[in-house]
Amino acid sequence: MSRDPRYDVLFEPVRIGPVVTRNRFYQVPHCNGMGYRDPSSLAMMRAIKAQGGWGVVCTEQAEIHPSAEICPFIELRIWDEQDMPMLERIAACVHAHGALAGLQLCHNGMNAPNLYSREIPLGPVDLPVASGFLDPVQARAMDKRDIQDLRRWHREAAVRARRAGYDIVYVYAGKLFGGPMFFLSRRYNTRTDEYGGSLENRTRLLRELIEDVKDAVGDRCAVACRISVDELLGDQGLHASEAHEIVGLLAELPDLWDLTLSGWENDSQTSRFSQEGYQEPFVRGIKQLTSKPVVGVGRFTSPDTMVRMIREGILDLIGAARPSIADPFLPKKIEEGRIEDIRECIGCNICVSGDYTMSIMRCTQNPSMGEEWRRGWHPEWIRPRHAQARVLIVGAGPAGLEAAMMLGRRGYEVTLAERGVQLGGRLVQERLLPGLSAWGRVVDYRASQIAPMPNVAVYRDNELGVEDILGFGAEHVVIATGAHWRRDAVARALLAPVPTDPAMQVLTPDDLMQGERPAARSVLLYDDDHYYMGGILAERLATEGFAVTVVTPAAEVSMWTRNTMEQPRVQRRLLELGVRIEPHRVLSAVRPGQVQVACCFTGRLHTLTAGALVMVSSRLPHNELSRALQLRTAQLRDAGILSVTTIGDAAAPGTIAAAVFAGRRYAEELGVSAVPGAVPFRREVAALAPLDLSALPGMPGSAPRPGERD
Repeated sequence: MSRDPRYDVLFEPVRIGPVVTRNRFYQVPHCNGMGYRDPSSLAMMRAIKAQGGWGVVCTEQAEIHPSAEICPFIELRIWDEQDMPMLERIAACVHAHGALAGLQLCHNGMNAPNLYSREIPLGPVDLPVASGFLDPVQARAMDKRDIQDLRRWHREAAVRARRAGYDIVYVYAGKLFGGPMFFLSRRYNTRTDEYGGSLENRTRLLRELIEDVKDAVGDRCAVACRISVDELLGDQGLHASEAHEIVGLLAELPDLWDLTLSGWENDSQTSRFSQEGYQEPFVRGIKQLTSKPVVGVGRFTSPDTMVRMIREGILDLIGAARPSIADPFLPKKIEEGRIEDIRECIGCNICVSGDYTMSIMRCTQNPSMGEEWRRGWHPEWIRPRHAQARVLIVGAGPAGLEAAMMLGRRGYEVTLAERGVQLGGRLVQERLLPGLSAWGRVVDYRASQIAPMPNVAVYRDNELGVEDILGFGAEHVVIATGAHWRRDAVARALLAPVPTDPAMQVLTPDDLMQGERPAARSVLLYDDDHYYMGGILAERLATEGFAVTVVTPAAEVSMWTRNTMEQPRVQRRLLELGVRIEPHRVLSAVRPGQVQVACCFTGRLHTLTAGALVMVSSRLPHNELSRALQLRTAQLRDAGILSVTTIGDAAAPGTIAAAVFAGRRYAEELGVSAVPGAVPFRREVAALAPLDLSALPGMPGSAPRPGERD
């Protein structure tokens, strides 16, 4: 297949200062939960982006100094020579596939509590740090010497970046991560010297840093400036007109402008709350202020939208973080005329949760993300089958679909049996919930990939029992039958069912998604799940005219969605809809028309009136078929069945990303001999530094302490 000429503009080279990118696809800096801890995993992940056709592949932020670290988050560091081998490896891996490598230098300023380094944070004024955990730490107002130090640290880091082989070096002034943004913001910068007051003065530090970095890298590297164009706070924060002024003041100084919203929760909004290209109103017009190329983001997955952004003069380069995670080969697929093969980002932000939980990034659409080096997985390639064998998969939810698709690619003869008429399992109903339509891409992509495979047969409306499986003739059986929501309150806070009068109508998420509704207009929703389901169902019921009260043992509704940066939007939407929220409460008893709740701290009881109760607690796996098969060992052997494996929610209910991962893992590991007891993935263990106990500090002849000279 060949590229559609409509998309030719996306493959034009673009000059960025002294370097030229091969096309307009630009993987902007993005975090990943790997950072300094997992250098080879990080390098391989970036390498596959380059292999997938991205013209520029950037790192996440690289902290330039110990006074700029944001522990417990795991980012890159460029403090000194010890960091060079890691940074060199990443750049080399990106270059191996023909892409430019970008490094985002970052001093986090007032965002850095420095819990690891124990250095005093620095900012324009004396204020508590703006970290995510309300750390009891204050930043010190920078004096002129501090500013000179900051400039020197940037110069030194830029020199290291150049030596490490990077083509584009960033000065980061965005999203309240880049320290210079605190100087740009009138909220934080109340200085009265030449670095405060007027916008020109507040821009002074950023100008100096860009000039310093350009001087440090010379004509070897391009210098990019990443800046936020709006904090969505109106006149209280940095806003669009101010951002335009800043770009106007510095228009020709950097070689590239990288535009974002601030903070991160605004810049990476989920599909539940925003559509593709949602940042367009904020970046439109900035390109006209400078002759230098401009890159921006907006969860772009449609090539037509990308082309429009270029044709209308809004952007020069199509920036992406999440779409490049969901499909590292997105550019190649457009180039090769394989639009239908694009694995579109669903905007769920499960990738962001990796950074927030300090764990390796994952992706609902792309289960190989983060596993490229650890497990040797690739987003587009999988090893051929180990032998000719037939595989029967029972259940066509996310886990079953992924297993069928990847086993089909390996060359196995696969039969996928689904008891329902529609493919998708839990997503058949969940994709219809408010804001989750994009999540249906998980099903649509896999169904479209499976459809033309001659070795994969799909049977709908086909519920299989034990005897059906025994008589089918497959050597391997996969049970992916999903799970269902419990009707009692058993979850985290309560480990035993709550006494419930049968006269009270009790509904589960499954009931609501299948169309059942409370008989009464007054509804109490109990949420001990804490992910998206409780908040979304409360929203749906409220928009349908029900009077909804949400009771949760947590401090907030859908509290885990803080890890996907959605929780404030969830809470705001419910409050705007008139939903009453009762935090720190657990169920105690359920009676007709009344629900008794107890304070999580004091145990004090409180009675709430409600005509119906919606229970969002936990789920139970559909494992009856698995257990029945396990009891038929002799019959399995006689039927020639070599293995029966339960995957996804049928094994342990979890996220959709976990189910997709389980399907991929089964497909990868079928026929592969594992070493008993071995860790199933590679680990990177740091070498120990020399340790001489005979030379403790204070002993005669002891070595200088770190940072000291003889």
